[in-house]
Amino acid sequence: MTGREPIPAAEAPTVRLSGMGTPGDFFVLPELDDCPVPARKTSSAEDERAVEQALALANRVSPHEPSPYDSSRHDSSRHDFSAPLSPEPSGATAGGFAREAPARDVPARGVTPAHLSPAVTWEQARALAVRAGRGGTHAAIRLPLDRALGHVLAEGLTALTDLPSFDTSAMDGWAVTGPGPWHFHGGSGLLAGDGGPGRLPDGEAVRIATGARIPVEATAVIRSEHAEVDEAKGMLHARRAVVPGQDIRPRAQECRTGEQLLSPGTLVTPAVLGLAAAAGYDALVVVPRPRVEVLVLGDELLTSGLPHGGHIRDALGPMLGPWLRAAGADVAEPRRLGDDAGALRRALTSTDADLVLTTGGTAAGPVDHVHPILAEIGAELVVDGVAVRPGHPMLLARLAPDGPWLVGLPGNPLAAVSGLLTLALPLLGGLAGRVEQEPYRAPVQEAVQGHPHDTRLVPVVHRAGRGGARDHAVPLRYNGPAMLRGIATADGMAVVEPGGARPGAEVEILDLPWA
Repeated sequence: MTGREPIPAAEAPTVRLSGMGTPGDFFVLPELDDCPVPARKTSSAEDERAVEQALALANRVSPHEPSPYDSSRHDSSRHDFSAPLSPEPSGATAGGFAREAPARDVPARGVTPAHLSPAVTWEQARALAVRAGRGGTHAAIRLPLDRALGHVLAEGLTALTDLPSFDTSAMDGWAVTGPGPWHFHGGSGLLAGDGGPGRLPDGEAVRIATGARIPVEATAVIRSEHAEVDEAKGMLHARRAVVPGQDIRPRAQECRTGEQLLSPGTLVTPAVLGLAAAAGYDALVVVPRPRVEVLVLGDELLTSGLPHGGHIRDALGPMLGPWLRAAGADVAEPRRLGDDAGALRRALTSTDADLVLTTGGTAAGPVDHVHPILAEIGAELVVDGVAVRPGHPMLLARLAPDGPWLVGLPGNPLAAVSGLLTLALPLLGGLAGRVEQEPYRAPVQEAVQGHPHDTRLVPVVHRAGRGGARDHAVPLRYNGPAMLRGIATADGMAVVEPGGARPGAEVEILDLPWA
């Protein structure tokens, strides 16, 4: 199986949980995975050993040392991910990273075969991807405001002036001094952009426009609709009480010179551009966008027309570029390599991208070339399989010690989206210098079937609560690994823990770019 073909309903994997029922008692799982593996109920000790061994193989952490990824620590927020991804040089001190991790029946160098490599948990995979992205030093470039949109601030934004830089009128009306009534003179009055208006004597008024500089000694602004004007006598009366300072924006109301307005890591949005311009900036110091190359694998893929003759349309090429650009990356047009191992090797050894995404070929089928090519070029495999459905056979690798990263996505479309959300986008966020967003949770409206031992990602749409009820997430149908119909109408993906979620249970929600 190539990892690109959906599992026919008639061939859905059957699973028997040990210690439950008779030998003939089986239940059928729905289409939850694009690369089925036997579901076996293991003890927590076995789970810990499996995860420890997987991470030792991926990161060359000695399985005899305490692992920062110890699966017994279920709260991933307490994991210590400060250690380097790459091993220390030969001769590392005790307690550090070992040069080699002993593993039975595993080749001495190169990539571990998928069938020997236990998957890490979804939480661990995400944390490894985040740490990988943050591992390098970010370059900084200065861009004019009209080119900075979508980048991330490499330096904090500090006010270059008071905002506002002088007292201004908040409304169209009359600037007055002292108690009324007030005497006024004709004319257009004070307009925005006028120079110093001078002093306004006590008992006098002058017309003023929104944004115009307040005259010296003026005590308030009376809105036009609250003013009664006697043109014949040249007198102004207020229709309601006048409070000193009303409708005046005082100098430095928003910020003072030198005050930090935004911190490094802030995404440059249109509003950020407006604030930067108001604060006196012509250019911003930002992190360059990560460069991403997409390699579409598979001889069975068509780029146009209807599926025919055993061929199917490529859904990932058109989808990944816009998704990655929305995440702040510069993305070249997808390269279609088919099932050509030589072309894949040349592409991986000649790329100048920061991140390479491959689609398909991550399983162990006869034309799944990703693992063998990674082994040939000596890549460091950080994640090889994740305990998540769909998308189990995803991977994260470093092509060279200081070289680009590779995220191998499964070929099934929704499984590839799972790999995008689990590995690629967290890695990209780190490469782009983005501040990681706090996760949020929402209750699900109805029960969501879970996988017996893996996390499951399910497309959902948010709905407002009625009659005092809370807002909630509604799971969508058509959520099989080869389907995009559900995700096309979704605004989030629910992270469903092993075993599923009951109606009203809170689950973590991953926002989609168009949410």
